[in-house]
This record gives sequence, structure tokens and C-alpha cells, in this order.
Amino acid sequence: MYKEDEVSAIVIDQGSHTCKAGYASEDAPKAVFPSVVGSIDQMDAVDVDNENNDFETNNSNVDSNKPKGRRRLCVGSQALGFRRDHLKMLSPLKDGVIIDWDIFASIWDHAFKECLLIDPKEHPMLLAEPSSNTQQQREWTA
Repeated sequence: MYKEDEVSAIVIDQGSHTCKAGYASEDAPKAVFPSVVGSIDQMDAVDVDNENNDFETNNSNVDSNKPKGRRRLCVGSQALGFRRDHLKMLSPLKDGVIIDWDIFASIWDHAFKECLLIDPKEHPMLLAEPSSNTQQQREWTA
């Protein structure tokens, strides 16, 4: 499929501090942004700014002890660049191990749709991962 199309592969390096994404044929990544996500629990914040489109809504919970509610996720340097009430900073990685797959997926989604402006189904992928990943984490990533 990819031989005839001459489609460039996408490379993603998801680090604990920054996410780097770009094309394999280029010397430098197209996008470099923080690997943290801002989260607003809508159960905690009654007056959340509904006009801001920098958020993505998920039906998972930030803390497993809290009742399930909705949270709005804020990804990228520009979205995190100014103050918002009730914003909690979350990282999907702890010691190089993925602990929150919803946040991890929202970072990838931001890289594909906002930074690279591509459909990930149309490109082969090369993902960097820590050597300490378990087999289960590799299967989830794939």
C-alpha cells in the first residue's frame, strides 16, 4: 500500500517532557510541544469557559477515587499558555511508563490533527518507546 503511494512515514517520540512529531524524510520534527495535558473536571468546575475550543472532552476520570465524570483536556503549548480556573496539569507518563492511556491518546491526536494536519490512517508510523515497556504496553501502543 505504501510503495505506490509514496507516503512519508510519521515519527513520534513521546518523551516525559516533550512530544516530538514529524516526517521521517525531514531532518527536524515539525512539532515539539509539552507532554503534559491540562484537565478540568467538570464536576469540580461549575463555571467552565465553554467558548474555548482548545479542549477535548473525555468520559474518564482523573483520579480513580472520584466518581466518574466528564473532563476537558487541554493539549499543546498555546492551549496551556494562559491561566484557567480549576486546571490540573497531568502527565501520561511516570518513570517512562504510560499510566493514563486517555491522556496519551489526546497528545497523539493533537500531534496528528493540530500540528501535522494529517490522518494517521494514511501514513506508516514509527513510534519511539522506552526499552522498559512491557509486552502489554507495546500491544496497547500498537
